[in-house]
Amino acid sequence: MSALSDNKAMITACEKNKIRAERLKYNLEKQGVKGTNVMVEDSRKLDNFFSFDKILLDSPCSGSGTLNFNEKIQSETFTKELIERSIKVQEELLRKALKILKPGGEIVYSTCSILKDENEYVLNKVLSKENAKIVPIEKELLKDIPLLPTTIDGTICVLPTNLYEGFFVAKITM
Repeated sequence: MSALSDNKAMITACEKNKIRAERLKYNLEKQGVKGTNVMVEDSRKLDNFFSFDKILLDSPCSGSGTLNFNEKIQSETFTKELIERSIKVQEELLRKALKILKPGGEIVYSTCSILKDENEYVLNKVLSKENAKIVPIEKELLKDIPLLPTTIDGTICVLPTNLYEGFFVAKITM
């Protein structure tokens, strides 16, 4: 985001894990990123006085698009409970993002999951109660990338292959 704006964007990054937040600060500094404030904060608990023009919500998820099911440890940790917990957090984060998004603003919602329950289900459930809509992502930009079908027009789900990890992306506006 900083590179796209020639380091002119004012960016607020929220990371609830202190160690991950410190690692993020280190990486941003190493890359020469300016104008970024990293908060050790659970985004769901941000005060409603915050207001943003654009939000990148890279939501915690099961990681189903990145898993190698041949590895025993992943098959043991990839559980129904993990998916259910992820869905709950995703819904809460998306509701909060919509609450603090300025009118006319945009949210890019992404997960590294390929499961409809963590992607389309979450979007349909949350957006059905909000004055928000999906902005179609131009698939021509991804013409050489293998995609999975989605049930929401304009969203993208990348098929995991030996070249790509799977992930989901939707663009939302108020």
